[in-house]
Amino acid sequence: EPPDTPEDFSCQTQDMKRVTCTWTEGETYLYGENSPQYTLHLSLSLPYLLPLPFFDRSSQKKALCAASCSKQCSCSWDIGQQRIWNVTVTVENPLGKKTATDVFDVKHRMYPTAPLQVWEDSTDTEITLYWNYEKIGIELFWQTEVLQPDGKVELHNSSDVESRHKHVTVRGLQPYTEYTARVRCGAAKHFWRWSEWSQPLTIRTKEGTPSGKLDIWREITPVLGGRNVTLFWKETPSFQANGKIISYEITLEKLEDGSKPESFSFSAVYNSTRIFIDNHSYRISIMAKNSVNFSLPSVLIISGAPDNSRKILFCSFLGTEELKEGQVNGTDDGILISWEPRSIYDGYIIDWCNFPWLQPCDLRWKRFGPNTSSAVISSAAFVPGVRYKFRLYGSVANKASLLEKKMGYLRELPPELDPTVRKVDLTYNSVTLFWDYFTNESEPGFLRGYHVYVSPKHGNCSLKGSEKHILPELCKYTIENPEEKRYTVEHLMPNTEYKIAVKAFTGGGETPIDDFTYVDTPYNSNKLYFVFLLVIVPTLVAAVCHWKMKWVKECCCPVIPSPNKSKVLSFKEYKIDSEKVLKINDCIPDVLATDSNAVAQKL
Repeated sequence: EPPDTPEDFSCQTQDMKRVTCTWTEGETYLYGENSPQYTLHLSLSLPYLLPLPFFDRSSQKKALCAASCSKQCSCSWDIGQQRIWNVTVTVENPLGKKTATDVFDVKHRMYPTAPLQVWEDSTDTEITLYWNYEKIGIELFWQTEVLQPDGKVELHNSSDVESRHKHVTVRGLQPYTEYTARVRCGAAKHFWRWSEWSQPLTIRTKEGTPSGKLDIWREITPVLGGRNVTLFWKETPSFQANGKIISYEITLEKLEDGSKPESFSFSAVYNSTRIFIDNHSYRISIMAKNSVNFSLPSVLIISGAPDNSRKILFCSFLGTEELKEGQVNGTDDGILISWEPRSIYDGYIIDWCNFPWLQPCDLRWKRFGPNTSSAVISSAAFVPGVRYKFRLYGSVANKASLLEKKMGYLRELPPELDPTVRKVDLTYNSVTLFWDYFTNESEPGFLRGYHVYVSPKHGNCSLKGSEKHILPELCKYTIENPEEKRYTVEHLMPNTEYKIAVKAFTGGGETPIDDFTYVDTPYNSNKLYFVFLLVIVPTLVAAVCHWKMKWVKECCCPVIPSPNKSKVLSFKEYKIDSEKVLKINDCIPDVLATDSNAVAQKL
């Protein structure tokens, strides 16, 4: 292909001594001796050009240089005294020729070199950059880039100054903070392009007085003769060390007798310590120290306490022994703690242990404002199935009072153990279960109650009063009182084998059933007795009657009835000894017979 017109053709100078023109090489798909040839010429069509040597008067153009190309083509020559230039680049191959022209004033095409030999000086809040730069005959202005620790970039502009060393001062920086700075320049008049940046310089400002206060907290343990107080401290977001902390200074002052305060110093590697105090009130302050100064003191006031002989009475008076631990729930973000705000407090503190099984535990705490009534406590250390305990304090005038105790889980898990069935009472249509289940703080969830499962050995279960289960062969009963450890399953079939299981459940559910207790209901004794009355007894009577037929006939229906068994002889008023007497006028005899004289005489 024939060559294209050179793209991005422009010329510039870096030192007002030499001009460099650049352009982009096009693709012609011709190589070797047929590859494109580039030539730069100076056109003298402008009347104010100064005379130059090697001037070709027939073409009115002067060849300046031969180009070299590698991705981008360039060509350079000395300026001399010339100021205004009309430069043409020509590209030619056997298939054609194209040109591009640039007319410029060299003072308007200043592209300075990057500053060299940059160094710095600093205070706790300022950085001053210095550098050397060779004079090039035109006025420059400077731009300083400062990279903040958070990634934010600040640009500072400054004008040229007549001094041995160029410099710029950047103010308003943070003490003992690392910054990265670099410098570039450009023509103050007829700006063309920025120079390249200088090599970046990493600078740390000097140390300053720590700003803000430490966040401090305590844990109090009554002991014989006084109290052990474990002090904790940490840096808050508003606290700035402004240097390297070398120690922490703790001052202990007894409030009642005005005695001289005691001071202790601890290495910067510590963030807690334990001290012993008696039962008086104390004011405790902690300060951080760097090589320059101390931070402002953070203050805690610990109220006085009675001696240990009256500790129980004192705790009862304060009501601390009466505080019961309420249950709180976990969320996707942490554990939700809520409380009723009290107007007398200027803030609230919640403390807890990230690893409650450690002794002593790693106490953590968080502060909240007076208008806060709930908070989500989150920690990367929180795991499901672990019970965490929280204490809520109200704070006023640097004094803290325990208000509530809470406990909860990030997420409850099913119990690890099953209840132990210790006794089974059976009837022909019911079974009563008795079990034991012991809980402690290591439980993976709050115990909510128990489930009793019943299943016949064969077939599905459809006992009256049971809940539906996903498995049709299981009947389910729920006991929602964790203190209830007995249950009676009714409406069973006599003489039937059943499988029975008892499971404890928490807010995280229950584990699958993996073990059953097998029971056999007995026969129904009432039914057997009824059968005995209806079948056995009549059969026995019939057998006896058959065996004593003659006696039964004589007894029940004799040929000659006994007068004593006659309904006629029912007169209670006519009796001789035990014999009933029939009056003659009560009936008309068919036959009159006379007994023997002896009998008659007796009658």
